[in-house]
Amino acid sequence: MKTNLLALAAAVVALAAPQQFQLDLDHLTAKASNAVDLSLTGATLRFAAKFLDGHDPDEAQIKKLIGGLQGIYIKHFEFKHDNEWTQADLDRVRNQLHAPEWERIVGVKSAEEESNAEIYLHVESGKNTGVAILEAEPRELTVVNIVGPVDLEGLADLGGHFDIPKLTIPKEKKSK
Repeated sequence: MKTNLLALAAAVVALAAPQQFQLDLDHLTAKASNAVDLSLTGATLRFAAKFLDGHDPDEAQIKKLIGGLQGIYIKHFEFKHDNEWTQADLDRVRNQLHAPEWERIVGVKSAEEESNAEIYLHVESGKNTGVAILEAEPRELTVVNIVGPVDLEGLADLGGHFDIPKLTIPKEKKSK
């Protein structure tokens, strides 16, 4: 998976009580030449956490982050040609991430890399209950749905584990 901007993208995250909110992504699946659907339930995450070494500081942090999650759901779409997906396709995903349950907290656009990334936060009763991440590139769309209480400061630490792309925040170029 090629992602280097706020990697993880095109996204979802929601919670309706303990049930997983499902985004309708069928319109993208039909257009994609390749589609990957990865579902890691809470039980799967807890099982995987048992194999993380509690003595390694990075792995201990990952173990702590995934301990309370109810699931991580990733859908990655690849297209044969640039822009086979349309802005309307992306808007159909965004329209499912609307207030008052969802709040867009980050938006990054890179003209140089022709990519967009967005992060949405799901809040219930004043508590963070999920995160949705969208990443769009000319030939790829990725939607990540992390369900459960997410430590936003530690979210980047999940990158590179469980097939979640590494999160990087681009540095702003200083003008002279």
